[in-house]
Amino acid sequence: MVGISTFQADVSTPDGVGVVVRTVVEQYGGVDILVHNVGGSSASAGGFAVLTDEDWQRELDLNLMAAVRLDRGLLPAMLKQRSGVVIHVTSIQRMLPLYEATLGYAAAKAALATYSKGLAKEVGRRAFE
Repeated sequence: MVGISTFQADVSTPDGVGVVVRTVVEQYGGVDILVHNVGGSSASAGGFAVLTDEDWQRELDLNLMAAVRLDRGLLPAMLKQRSGVVIHVTSIQRMLPLYEATLGYAAAKAALATYSKGLAKEVGRRAFE
């Protein structure tokens, strides 16, 4: 059954991801396909020297940890049913960062790419066990 619903949640926070996971599980019982296309940057221009710890944490929470948390919440059911697809959308900046304004974003997207490869190696083989 195909369903469409909308709801608002801040996936850059554990609580927001919890809302997404609970809502999806309650309404649909889980997912067959998870596309993580969240991203962006609100960091100030000026390069590495102007980025605070809070800027870095915000970039990592939105551009990396949202995917990690969604996977933790939704991937176990896919593994149990031995079926499912996870797609993480990164950015060309993972390889070619625009250092003046989005260095934290680029670093988080590079981390997302590496995480995605590791996740695929870890859980991909389980589909054949």
